Amino acid sequence: MYQRLISKSIPEKKSFFLFGPRGTGKTHWVKSAFPNAIYIDLLEESTFQSFLKSSSLLDKMIPDGFDDWIIIDEVQKVPQILNEVHRLIELKDYCFILTGSSARTLRKKGVNLLAGRALLRTMHPLCAQELGSDFTLDRSLKYGHLPSVFSESDPSDYLKSYIGVYLKEEVMQEGLTRKLDAFAKALEILSFSQGSMINYSEIAREIGVDRRLVTGYIDVMVDLLLAVRLPIFSRRAKRKLITNFKFYFFDVGVYRSLRPTGPFDQVADLEGAALETLFFQELRAVNDYYGLNYSLYFWRTQSKLEVDFILYGERGFFAFEIKRSKNICSKDLKALNEFIKDYPEVKAFIVYGGDRKLYFGKITALPFVEAIQTLPILLESYQK
Repeated sequence: MYQRLISKSIPEKKSFFLFGPRGTGKTHWVKSAFPNAIYIDLLEESTFQSFLKSSSLLDKMIPDGFDDWIIIDEVQKVPQILNEVHRLIELKDYCFILTGSSARTLRKKGVNLLAGRALLRTMHPLCAQELGSDFTLDRSLKYGHLPSVFSESDPSDYLKSYIGVYLKEEVMQEGLTRKLDAFAKALEILSFSQGSMINYSEIAREIGVDRRLVTGYIDVMVDLLLAVRLPIFSRRAKRKLITNFKFYFFDVGVYRSLRPTGPFDQVADLEGAALETLFFQELRAVNDYYGLNYSLYFWRTQSKLEVDFILYGERGFFAFEIKRSKNICSKDLKALNEFIKDYPEVKAFIVYGGDRKLYFGKITALPFVEAIQTLPILLESYQK
């Protein structure tokens, strides 16, 4: 088992929610990290049915004077159990770990998230620092970083079945959409928009549904943590900016599995989107695990100048442009240089496919592997 960095962000003896997409290793980690905890699995049918009938059963499962952790896995399956959890935290000062696929799903079912009595934490796919010597860029760009792709004999087959399980157990069972076939088609079509802005009308036309349904499908994907919306950075804007968000599936392997390929596909397009996705998922994981609290954005003007990722927060201000090529030309630096004109305080990087650290005025060029392996240090070392 890999040592998970999420351990860095876990509070001492304070209840917390642990959310994350299916298959990121939540259950495996809580069982390993908290071996003396009481473990309640709501995916187990008899347990699920028992708590569905009466959530007060929870109190009876905890011995008097118990002072270790109580884990409730897949808490969204029985949302009303949170009322009992809340009562027991207040009455007996128990510490709970509550895992699930989405905080939004619980909120939409009318459940409050313990009124601030529990912190929120997110489990991401494995990151380069966790993988250590097992990290290889080519393999990561092909299969992504879900833990099972490193143990399965056929990672491609696992990723294909992963989407099927998501559709059956997360989307269909939760009743999140009535048209499962159209939703499945939307997943495939949206893979062509990875790292891009969404054209709702075009996607709706390809699926054969109303434009509003496409918006709803994306909402479901975001709610289940299967996808991420990246907003535009517009603070102190000096230029006309676009207002749309960029769309990403949460893991590069999931994206590659969904994305159909054929003779017309350019390798550069596929690998470019994959490289950008991998960097984005690394940014998100490091930001959460190290408690850096950056807000993540991208920047794009109406004249089509674009910077892939902007990080803004109390700790600093960063801009990252991701390039697949092994060499950097002046055209690659144009958007970053224009962004620096508007925001001279920013620390700017171009992350590329070469093997040397280079400097272009205020822009630092970093080899891709070096960049993601040193992200924690990089994001904690901001200086104007």
